[in-house]
Amino acid sequence: MAESHEAVTGPGPVEYIQHHLHNLSIGEGFWTFHLDTFFFAAILAVLLGWVAKKVGDNLDPDNPKGLQNFLEIILEFVEQQVKDAFTGYNPLIGPLAFTLFMWIFLMNAMDLVPVDLMPWLASLIGIPYLKIVPTANLDTPLALAGSVFALIIFFNIKVKGGFGFVKMFLFHPFASNNIIAKILLIPVNIVMTTVEELAKPTSMGLRLFGNMFAGELIFILIALLPWWIQWMPGGLWAIFHVLIISLQAFIFMLLTIVYLSLAHQTLDDGH
Repeated sequence: MAESHEAVTGPGPVEYIQHHLHNLSIGEGFWTFHLDTFFFAAILAVLLGWVAKKVGDNLDPDNPKGLQNFLEIILEFVEQQVKDAFTGYNPLIGPLAFTLFMWIFLMNAMDLVPVDLMPWLASLIGIPYLKIVPTANLDTPLALAGSVFALIIFFNIKVKGGFGFVKMFLFHPFASNNIIAKILLIPVNIVMTTVEELAKPTSMGLRLFGNMFAGELIFILIALLPWWIQWMPGGLWAIFHVLIISLQAFIFMLLTIVYLSLAHQTLDDGH
C-alpha cells in the first residue's frame, strides 16, 4: 500500500524505486540467495500451519464460528474446484490445492503493507534493503511452479508407467495409424510435447510473478506522489489489488488441479 516515501527516499525517484526493488541478498549471480524472500515466505508458511493446527485442535463441528467458519468456507470452495476440475481420486490434491491457495494469498497480501513501513523499520536495525512480497520475486513463483511440475512428472510416470510416459512424448499430440507416418512424426511430437510440458510451470510462475511485481511497482509509484493526494489512488488501487491477489492465488491453484488431473489420465483417456 502506498505511503509517503520521505522516510527512506534517496536522491531522487529513480533511486527510490531501485531501493524498493532491491532484495536483501547474499551471493552473486546464479548463487544469489534472497534472504528477505525466504524469510517472509517461511514466516507465512509457519503462520498458516500454526493457524491450521490451532483450528484443528479446537474444532467444533456442531457450532463452527469465527476463524473455523471462515476456513471451512474456503475449504468447501477449494473442494468444489477439485471436484469440478480433477478427474479420478487422489487424497493429495485437495490439501495441496488448499495449501497453495492460502499460502500464495498470504504472500500476495503482503503487497498491501505500506511500501515504506517495513524498509524503514529494517533501516533502524541496519538492514539496507527489504522486500516483503515473496511472490514479487521471480524465485518464489518459479519454485512453486517447479514443485507442481515435479508432481506432474511423478504422477505421469506413476499412472502411465515409465514406458507410457515415454510414449506420450513419441506419439502425442500428432497421432497416425500409418506406421511410416507415425515414425516420421516422432521428432515433431517430442519437440511439441516437451514445449507443452515445460510451458505449464513457466506460464504459471511468470503469470504470478508478473501480476505481483506490477502491483508492487504501482504502489511504489503512488508513494512518489505528494502525501496529500496519494491516499485516493493508493486506496483505490489497494481495493482493486485485493481482487488481484485473490485471483492470482485462485488461478495458480486451479491450474495445479487441472495439470495434475491431466497427469492422472492414462493414454487411452486422451494421451
